[in-house]
Amino acid sequence: MPSPSRGEPPALTLRGVVKSYGALRAVDGLDLDVPPGIVLGLLGPNGAGKSTTMRMLTAQTRADDGEITILGHSVPRESKRARALMGVVPQHDNLDEELTTAENLLVFAHLYRVPKAERAEAVERALRIAHLEDRRDTRADKLSGGMRRRLLIARGLVHRPRLVLLDEPTVGLDPQVRQELWSLVASLRDEGVTVLMSTHYIEEAERLSDEVALMAKGRVVRHGVPADLIAEYAGKTVEEFPAGADGHEELERRAQAAGLPTRRTGAALAVMRAEEITEALRGELGRGDVRPSNLEDVFVSLTGERVE
Repeated sequence: MPSPSRGEPPALTLRGVVKSYGALRAVDGLDLDVPPGIVLGLLGPNGAGKSTTMRMLTAQTRADDGEITILGHSVPRESKRARALMGVVPQHDNLDEELTTAENLLVFAHLYRVPKAERAEAVERALRIAHLEDRRDTRADKLSGGMRRRLLIARGLVHRPRLVLLDEPTVGLDPQVRQELWSLVASLRDEGVTVLMSTHYIEEAERLSDEVALMAKGRVVRHGVPADLIAEYAGKTVEEFPAGADGHEELERRAQAAGLPTRRTGAALAVMRAEEITEALRGELGRGDVRPSNLEDVFVSLTGERVE
């Protein structure tokens, strides 16, 4: 995998971006840099502002304030130039049902102004990327859900973009198809393409992303390498304790008094950085189920419980 080019300017920059819908401020002073050549996972609960951010990046809606720069072009003023250099894979399927797989790709090769002499090869390359060569003449309405999603991604790649925006690329798909699409995203990074992926699948973000940006209430609350965020906020291990006679409150109080962060996990209380539990505290807490910490622990703590 090629190393990201840290000496180059960001592929994507947002500075103080604000977007409101009436009294609702969907994006609230958003700052974000996406270095070139990486996969950045944009994570956040429903209502965090991810979809609104994607719509502003594609100039489907205008920011009320702030600056957006994509591959050196200011959006929305230079949105046409920016769009020519990036591929967009929407969350919702908007394929032309009456066209074949190859025809859907050919239409977008034309819209993206791929030179006429290069369009046939561009379509063939997109078919190979999505492993749809044997479905070139199949109408879109006859494709399976996984094939349609692969075609959406191939359509966004037909003009060899330098930046790809993936909005919830695997939502609603079964695990086998998700695995196929993960491989496709990884191959884009291997080719040096910058990928911004909005997702609520924590495993997906942790597996694919070089960096993640955690959003809550319209702004990025933390941005970094997944392993670094896990080490900082969750430690090496998490221990989950069932509620005792006093419920979660007493266990939580004791753990937090010892400086250990906690979060609720259903019927249990999760104590993070469990490797730091002392023998004395162990006597107060008892023993729970120990597991490795993960990005979900960071995600819930930062976006679900602590952010005001």
